[in-house]
Amino acid sequence: MIENKKLWYKKWWGGLFIIFLVLALILAVALGFYIKRIAKNMNNSEFNYYQLAQNPLTDEEKRLVEGTGKNYWIGAANPKITIVEFSDFACPYCAKSFSKIREISVKYKDSVKVIFRDYPINAEYSDSLALAARCAGEQGLFWVAHDKLFLNQGVATDEEIKNLIKQIGLDNERFDKCFSDQTPIASIKKDLSAGNQLGITGTPTWFINGNLIKGDIPYKIFMEMIEELNKIL
Repeated sequence: MIENKKLWYKKWWGGLFIIFLVLALILAVALGFYIKRIAKNMNNSEFNYYQLAQNPLTDEEKRLVEGTGKNYWIGAANPKITIVEFSDFACPYCAKSFSKIREISVKYKDSVKVIFRDYPINAEYSDSLALAARCAGEQGLFWVAHDKLFLNQGVATDEEIKNLIKQIGLDNERFDKCFSDQTPIASIKKDLSAGNQLGITGTPTWFINGNLIKGDIPYKIFMEMIEELNKIL
């Protein structure tokens, strides 16, 4: 008489073992994807806490990054952390970044200095946008104009740009003269030249304590970076 034995995987404990094995495999795959995503985010942000605590720039490179001191800045006069942004008011990724910068400049006003530098390369009217912001800056309203331009990104003609900026409450006659004479254009060209010498090819481009990071930095990464640097500097 031949004994009819069940195969192990048809027994109750075999079924449970298979279910456990499948669940363990699914968990392992999910964990793998999660770790890969974190690693990818870290690589994309191009930052390392220790690296960002250092300043690898030569004196000449530092001068090129931070400019001559005539650029508009906000935050701490004697900062632990200096963030230099090469930006363009016509750049959609810069528009995504500007609210983070404004939050950082308020939240960390005693330890972080944010320097804005023009790199108008994204549109034919980028120069006009930069010019309008700087003309507003001559009346102490650069950051108000900065926010206004990013919040209303898409204005393109000189008339549209001027009409938008005049909503912030400046001396219209003085602004028109500045815009017409293009008084700040030399400063804009200096920023553009510095960016070219530094090898910048797109916006936004950041130098955080002298270390280069390209593109829109995710909010969580940006905040973690600032918090960590504040601890170790």
